[in-house]
Amino acid sequence: MRKLWTILAGTALLLGACHSGNNNNNGEGNTETVVSTVKVPAFNADSAYAYTAKQVSFGPRIPNTPAQEKCADWLIQTLRPLADTVYVQRTTVTGPKNIQLPCINIIGVFNPAATQRILVLAHWDTRPHADQDPADKTKTFDGADDGASGVGVLLELARQFHQQKPTIGVDLLMTDVEDYGVSDEENSYCLGTQYWAKHPHVPGYRANYGILLDMVGGRGTQFYMEGASQQYALGPMKAFWDVANKLGYSDYFRYESNGAAITDDHVYVNTMANIPTFDIIALQPNGNFAPHWHTQNDNMKVIDPRTLKAVGQSLMQVIYAQPF
Repeated sequence: MRKLWTILAGTALLLGACHSGNNNNNGEGNTETVVSTVKVPAFNADSAYAYTAKQVSFGPRIPNTPAQEKCADWLIQTLRPLADTVYVQRTTVTGPKNIQLPCINIIGVFNPAATQRILVLAHWDTRPHADQDPADKTKTFDGADDGASGVGVLLELARQFHQQKPTIGVDLLMTDVEDYGVSDEENSYCLGTQYWAKHPHVPGYRANYGILLDMVGGRGTQFYMEGASQQYALGPMKAFWDVANKLGYSDYFRYESNGAAITDDHVYVNTMANIPTFDIIALQPNGNFAPHWHTQNDNMKVIDPRTLKAVGQSLMQVIYAQPF
């Protein structure tokens, strides 16, 4: 993904808007927390960590490499016994400088007949070079956090859903060719998501809202209320942050804005699929990405099960007990 900067009106305005009772196209509405008696399973952070490490073991999942195919095969084989239905989209997308890239999107569907649905997505590919590395920008890197951590959480969700079905519909979307873009070519990032938004796995697919996971496993991570998410999905995002804070994860999920807006997969889900979607993404207080972003330091050493737990347990609480 690439970063854009916006000037936001500040925390007071943000929190004031969060309490608005008016429905609009950014998903706002009555987001007060409702006490639920539903028994929510415990998210297993060690399992999510193992799923993350397994992806990394294939090597950098760069499009058009053997690691891409091997990891895709493993993801499909792992998801199929867990989901009600698995869809695999194999296509070719056009990357920077008109390069043709194989793209493999994988979708696990739970409760396919349910009309009330949540979309949870993460990309599983790895950027082809460590362009932010201070030592060597030409090297490849593992992409443990930037890609693998989000999919590790999705796979653990799938395992939990298989053991105890949620009452709503949930679609887990693992997108490919997210991170092959270049800053001077508009819309060259998030190519797998752009394809899915134009060609959803189910014709006319709709979800109440979506949640994007991107870099959700790093040690000491904080998640700020990102600008594009505020624009398109403020209500669902605020409700999620409320749940995470009530669970005790206030050190991770911060209400204040840091002024950053990200061109990430959620932007295309919002603008092309018209599904209000917010981004849970590691950001620093100054708006920059985490220090290991697009460097060789993005390896399993930065992955912390406590961060995976904060994200995963908050997702479980929302999906099982307080989805809407």
